[in-house]
Amino acid sequence: MKVAVIMGSASDWDVMSAACTTLEEFGVPYEKKVLSAHRNPGPLAAYVESAPEKGCEVFIAGAGGAAHLPGVIAALTTLPVIGIPVKSKALNGLDSLLSIVQMPSGVPVATMAIDGARNAALYAISILALQDQDLASKLKQFRKQQSDKVLATVL
Repeated sequence: MKVAVIMGSASDWDVMSAACTTLEEFGVPYEKKVLSAHRNPGPLAAYVESAPEKGCEVFIAGAGGAAHLPGVIAALTTLPVIGIPVKSKALNGLDSLLSIVQMPSGVPVATMAIDGARNAALYAISILALQDQDLASKLKQFRKQQSDKVLATVL
């Protein structure tokens, strides 16, 4: 496993599945878990602390509402943490976004757009590609395909 994909509840899967699908497209091994920063902090801490032993290099964490999951993970590790604010019913995800993006100095979390799971996976891939030439080539090809698709668009 290179990436740990963690969500605060099973209801976040509709959003977080895009991260997993993207990692699969690039052949990046990952593990997905449902662990809550508020409802089961002990098992979350144990998982985060043991993940590097399993080969984890990057965490992707998504949560809605009082979305403290990415920040708690960042407090428990020095590995990169990418936060995905999940759209909430009450405030359309603004609460989630602010909960993740407003981390205190010294405990960084890279924060994606609301429901931005695909970009979170692509960002994790770009981090891993720093040490993996094959992955770097795949990412470069992906970017080229995106560019070619835009250039081929005829209105």
